Amino acid sequence: MKNSVWINLVMAILVAGLFFTVSCAKKTIVSDATTIEDQAKLEADAKAKAEAAEAMAKAKADAARIAQQNLEDQMTSERALTEAKTMAAKKRFENQDIHFEFDSSQLSSMAKMLLKEKAAWLKANPSIFVTIEGHCDERGTTEYNLALGDRRATVAKAYLVDLGVSVSRLNTISYGEEKPLDWGKTEAAYRANRRAHFVID
Repeated sequence: MKNSVWINLVMAILVAGLFFTVSCAKKTIVSDATTIEDQAKLEADAKAKAEAAEAMAKAKADAARIAQQNLEDQMTSERALTEAKTMAAKKRFENQDIHFEFDSSQLSSMAKMLLKEKAAWLKANPSIFVTIEGHCDERGTTEYNLALGDRRATVAKAYLVDLGVSVSRLNTISYGEEKPLDWGKTEAAYRANRRAHFVID
């Protein structure tokens, strides 16, 4: 009888222990499964955040690169525009001759106006040096025309100096009738050839 009780008691303890063990094992398995799922979710979240941060950094880098390129393009355009304006101003300076009456080296009001423009440009560009060429039409002797061309170049130089241009920046030369602008034999051709021409050195 006592053995039977002991056996029942031992069996009860074993059964209880077995239930306890199974219960704990199930909890552990559930707990492990939950941990694995949570870990996977955490890793997926971390990966998504890293990808988002990388995409944001790339977008910022692309925006910065585009902004830099736009700035460089704008600066290049501005430089090109400035250079074009400078070249146009130089051409205007060189292509605008002053003209004289027949057998004269006196400056007309138009010549003085053009010389004032040239003086303003020269003062704004202090590194520029200029040679003033004196020219004549073909009438008169070679010697006379060389002297007249010299007087025309000299009077233009003196006027520029009076307007504030440094004398050291201005040279003169006379070509007389040697380099006509117009080879015609008309009064219009003669008028075009009676001039002072400005060459940037």
